[in-house]
Amino acid sequence: MIGRLKHAASVLALVAFGAVLAGCETAPGTGRAFFTGGMSAQDEAALGAREHEKIVPQFGGAYDNPALNAYARSVGGLLARTSESPDLKFTFTILDTPVVNAFALPGGYVYVTRGLLALADDEAELAGVLAHEIGHVTARHSAERYGQATAARIAQVGLGIVFGNAAANAAGTIGGIALKSFSREQEHEADLLGIRYLARAGYDPTAMATFLENLLADSRLAAVMAGREGKADDFNIMQTHPRTADRVKAAMGEAGIKTVKNPMRARGIYLSKIDAMLYGDNPDQGIVRGRKFLHGELGFAFEVPPKFQLANSPRAVVARGPEEAAIIFDRAKSGGKMAMTAYLTQVWAKGVVLRDVEAIEINGMAAATGRKNAKTKHGPRDVRLIAIRYDAKTVYRMLFVIRPESSAALAEGLRKTTYSFRKLTKDEAAAIKPLRLRIHKVRGGETWQSLAARAPFENYARQRLQVLNGLGPDAKLRLGQKVKIVAE
Repeated sequence: MIGRLKHAASVLALVAFGAVLAGCETAPGTGRAFFTGGMSAQDEAALGAREHEKIVPQFGGAYDNPALNAYARSVGGLLARTSESPDLKFTFTILDTPVVNAFALPGGYVYVTRGLLALADDEAELAGVLAHEIGHVTARHSAERYGQATAARIAQVGLGIVFGNAAANAAGTIGGIALKSFSREQEHEADLLGIRYLARAGYDPTAMATFLENLLADSRLAAVMAGREGKADDFNIMQTHPRTADRVKAAMGEAGIKTVKNPMRARGIYLSKIDAMLYGDNPDQGIVRGRKFLHGELGFAFEVPPKFQLANSPRAVVARGPEEAAIIFDRAKSGGKMAMTAYLTQVWAKGVVLRDVEAIEINGMAAATGRKNAKTKHGPRDVRLIAIRYDAKTVYRMLFVIRPESSAALAEGLRKTTYSFRKLTKDEAAAIKPLRLRIHKVRGGETWQSLAARAPFENYARQRLQVLNGLGPDAKLRLGQKVKIVAE
């Protein structure tokens, strides 16, 4: 039996080795050979085109500003032409979301959010982000990841034949988790390539590191504002992009690039391009104003408790609070004319045993609530569901998730949140105006305190403006200095 197992494993190893040899290609950016699993450059382009149509709506759509999009394309196009794939057709898209993020899909699809554009301080920092994502494309990291998944599947089949399906299924699960995002090595490789493209295009290559420093400051402030000081990683896209400013500086040395003659930063041009850009939420998707969420088009508003931080997305509104408390708000179809208690138990929480289910009324709207004690990977949680019939077609839902030991302390605040949900009048809905990023030239006598006093922020106004400008808490304003502010 042992002999037969060894023979089967040897045959499978030879088959896998043969498949690897057959599927090996060389990445243009790195010159490194890797197993693609049979994914060609044409396959990557087709995959990217398909996923592009799915990705854009998930991030609020493309930002509707032709001039700004043309500017981003020009910066990205310049960098792409310095790469080892100058003939590849790159597509650069600004996503209409305040979340700070950037990523690339196979085939040259590169994305940055307007939240990232707001945080970047000059054209070189934007170029650093785009150059890194271009590096992922020219290194063909998506094809490499696909090849790793294919190799894992080959091994999985082998395990299934030799040891049975249980081992194969376990290997498949582990492989899926391992391949969820780019590896640290791939991120480092993209940094090396990005630095190369920045230098070739004449940009200051240190801009890649300065943007990451700004991003860390932004993440730290977000953690403080959410009452989770010291948990900056929870608010940082570097969770899925394992990079730091120090690693980028080390990559510059490894790339052999120390200086660029007359390096470009192009701050003045950059600030003129982002002047009047939407800041925060697009009103079409609802807006956050301090602890309030308002949606003029859909006609409703609600308010979360103190120390809760609101975040909006196309799918749901999420508020995170003290002790890992969370509020999740979304919209659903009404479920017909059934009673709201029936909707709660038979539609939304179908198959779940709820306790203390009762019908309530919220500002003239029929509603229902119920609760459940749940076991999660983070420990036990008290979960409360609230469903509100807005009209004949629409139900709005709130889900409160809190630690059992926090229930008593948060109960009153969450009750007020429940009953704060209301319909907006037409005048209230029409009065909702978006926030915009404005470029302001500092006048005599102005200070951070005076600028913060005019900012439309409920708290941390000074800190938010300083982080937005990539400046520390001790930075002083200078007469004539151009700074980013936020105004209606």
